[in-house]
Amino acid sequence: MKTANHKIADLLLARKSEKRKSFAVLLDPDKVDFDTFPEFLEYAERNGVDFFFVGGSLITHYAIDQLIASIHQHTKIPAILFPGSSLHIDPSADAILFLSLISGRNPDFLIGQQVIAAPLLRKSGIEILPTGYMLIESGKLTTVSYISNTTPMPRDKPGIAACTALAGEMLGLRNMFLDAGSGALYPVPQEIISAVSKAVDTPIIVGGGIDSYEKAYAALAAGADVVVVGNGIEQNQALLPEVAASVSAFNSELQKV
Repeated sequence: MKTANHKIADLLLARKSEKRKSFAVLLDPDKVDFDTFPEFLEYAERNGVDFFFVGGSLITHYAIDQLIASIHQHTKIPAILFPGSSLHIDPSADAILFLSLISGRNPDFLIGQQVIAAPLLRKSGIEILPTGYMLIESGKLTTVSYISNTTPMPRDKPGIAACTALAGEMLGLRNMFLDAGSGALYPVPQEIISAVSKAVDTPIIVGGGIDSYEKAYAALAAGADVVVVGNGIEQNQALLPEVAASVSAFNSELQKV
């Protein structure tokens, strides 16, 4: 059994305390071209990507182990599982976002899948990142909403999001992930991010619908500690350095204060 550690959890907390922002790229194993993947990984590392999140709501071709092996071979960037179910677990990852879908009322994604995964995770020794997962309405039905059979939170109700995150923190969750979903029409509103940021002390991860420098910067300014981009980069790899530049600019401006 691997020795339990808190390396990534400590890193997230340290960066939050320093108000230093991070950039994560979400990799869907179904959409990775392994012939060109090494070049993409080197491209990501050159542009300052801090984390790779690996997974998705629905995976039809199991290649998570191959994907993680390639990340470890070609970069020093941590590979963190972002599982859609207990089937999407691989012990070779550096950590796992152990998600509880606290925005919904489907018990299978609140605790059911976690019960199934727990023995395997304990045996693997992988670093566990207990995370409250909150879906925010984004203008269209997303895959994660359909698969989880849950209704996203209204995008104009920041108070509901704040109270939900606060309850999650009180239950012991150590990170909050606000997600508009893959291919979202609209990103998580700044008002939602700001309300959650003021309500809890945990690191806040924000993803979905971030497809420009301006949207990434707006999320950071509202209180996001980590911005996540996946679908946008799949469609346009030039978005990667654009978002990386927004994170770098925000951190640089912070140092001048």
